[in-house]
Amino acid sequence: MNHLPPLTASLIATAEAHSAHNYDPLPVVLARAEGAWLTDVEGRRYLDLLAGYSALNFGHRHPRLIAAAKAQLDRVTLTSRAFHHDQFAAFCSQLAELCGMEAVLPMNTGAEAVETAVKTARLWGYRVKGVPDGQARIVVAAGNFHGRTTTVVGFSTDPEARAGFGPYTPGFDVVPYGDVAALEAAVGDRTVAVLLEPIQGEAGVVVPPPGYLAAARRITADRGALLMADEVQSGLGRTGRTFACEHEGVRPDVYILGKALGGGVLPVSAVVSSRAVLDVFTPGSHGSTFGGNPLACAVALEVIAMLRTGEYQRRAAELGDQLHAELASLAAAGPVLAVRGRGLWAGVDVDPAFGSGRRISELLLRRGVLVKDTHASTIRLAPPLVIAEDDLAWALDQLREVLTGG
Repeated sequence: MNHLPPLTASLIATAEAHSAHNYDPLPVVLARAEGAWLTDVEGRRYLDLLAGYSALNFGHRHPRLIAAAKAQLDRVTLTSRAFHHDQFAAFCSQLAELCGMEAVLPMNTGAEAVETAVKTARLWGYRVKGVPDGQARIVVAAGNFHGRTTTVVGFSTDPEARAGFGPYTPGFDVVPYGDVAALEAAVGDRTVAVLLEPIQGEAGVVVPPPGYLAAARRITADRGALLMADEVQSGLGRTGRTFACEHEGVRPDVYILGKALGGGVLPVSAVVSSRAVLDVFTPGSHGSTFGGNPLACAVALEVIAMLRTGEYQRRAAELGDQLHAELASLAAAGPVLAVRGRGLWAGVDVDPAFGSGRRISELLLRRGVLVKDTHASTIRLAPPLVIAEDDLAWALDQLREVLTGG
């Protein structure tokens, strides 16, 4: 770290000395943020093309979200679900309406929401479908990323996420992502749910073949299983629609939401479904001290109000066209092997001979652009939906220069 400014080097050294090494951050220490821009402790500015893995769809410190949080901070922040509070009814009813559903089970993080969805599917399978106790199966896709709890990593196909955390929870069947025939073959009498990301984020923003989600909807409906869409990263405007499932006209039985639902202010997640599904829970069968707390509901209500206008979905679609046109030109002339994505979300595979994703992220950092690598030579781009068109163009110019040696 000798090349780093003294304050940055000192803070990084202290962090590495006193925190678990479960992350390998880029060598920057951020201190302030607004919109799509961040500033480090040395005063240098960076354009954010990661957006907290879609948690910051509305940018950093959006005035409407900060105002909602501040107003609620002056009133009440936590009561626990042992009591009703005055933000809860509106949050549940308005989120259900946004999803075209009937009921909401609030949690905190995306991983908690996925765990809750797994419990939901199993309980529904035993009480409604009639699967023998302890024999429920859930079909998942290879390349998935649904969180980092022990249950979830047990059905991950990523060795780095999975290795060393067994024994793993049984009851999951893994099939290739995008393979309709494999999915159809895997869904049997004891299958209670199919759990899918409509677009796989951590895998490198992998979009399934056209018709795949519609086929998953047909198969699950025909076989009496739930279709559960993990829209923690893909949902709430990121792909140019409120939900990525909408691109195929699909409505799942269960939406799993998180990240952007908290507006980049605090963790908020939810499982959203019908009464027939969520009514399998009874008092005491599931819970969360902080799930659905007043502060979380107040911020999430403002997120819902912002999404209702359609402004952010339209912006993601329009700027997404700009993003993908530029990336397509890079793929036609440079070390880019493939580009995938939808809306303001893209995965860029770079020729490993040119450099790793980590190396490209470091080069972009030096130019004032923040991105993150995944799986060796792939980088992910997920700008806040509020990013200015000129700023996006500038960032893509920096990427072009890094990849072409300009």
